[in-house]
Amino acid sequence: MSLIYTVPQNHVVIIERFGKFARLQRAGLTFKIPILEQIKRVPNAWGNQGHKEFRFIELSEQTFNTAPRQCLTKDNANVTTDAVISYRITDPVKAVYEVDELPKAIENASLNALRGVVGNLDLDDAVSSRQELNDRIAAQLSEVGKKWGVQFLRVEVQQFDADEQTLAVMRQQLDAERRKRAAIADAEGKAKAAVTIATAEAEAAKIRAEGQASAIKTLAVADAFYASSLTEVLGEKGAAVILAQKYIAGFEIITQNPAEKVYLPSDFKGMLSLGE
Repeated sequence: MSLIYTVPQNHVVIIERFGKFARLQRAGLTFKIPILEQIKRVPNAWGNQGHKEFRFIELSEQTFNTAPRQCLTKDNANVTTDAVISYRITDPVKAVYEVDELPKAIENASLNALRGVVGNLDLDDAVSSRQELNDRIAAQLSEVGKKWGVQFLRVEVQQFDADEQTLAVMRQQLDAERRKRAAIADAEGKAKAAVTIATAEAEAAKIRAEGQASAIKTLAVADAFYASSLTEVLGEKGAAVILAQKYIAGFEIITQNPAEKVYLPSDFKGMLSLGE
């Protein structure tokens, strides 16, 4: 590489002097002292992550997918999961000197954090609370990132596949949950129907009672009017005779069944003596 060169935008170059860190060169036209200074190359193990031409360390956001890894949930469900990691190098010196293979170290740390977080959750919670899972992993990686000069921007769990045995158990749970909901809905429907019927019967009984009360009241008013009219026309004794006859005629109706006992009221003789 020539003595004068250009560092691309959002990149830096680490300059070493006699094998030790000397300074950072940022974007723009720059140079190095021949013989005394050399550009620090990142290890080949970085692959295509975090650099350009193995000399220019990239400061912009980097994203990569982790390899799938098997994890055990808190309830011993075996799942295979991976994640998309987004990070940015904030301290190139730490990123180069504090860790040998930065991208590989980030991937391993992310998967270990993922496995640790999943291991503290039940399968249902891990599946349903994906955002909480991402936040917990990012929080665990925060301290590691500071040591390596890396800021973790996002961690997004993508694949979350359970083994066949776990899937079979989940299907059984779903079927049981559906049956439970159906039974609850059926019971609630029957309870509502019973309440509706009971309410209707109570309302009908109330209407019948009100009708009977009204009829009795009407009959009582009619009887009173009848007795009053008889008294005006026949006098008290004549009216008493007519009423006594109607009273006796009523007993003829209620005594038609020989098997039934009839108890005469205590004032029966008094009724008969009204006409004397």
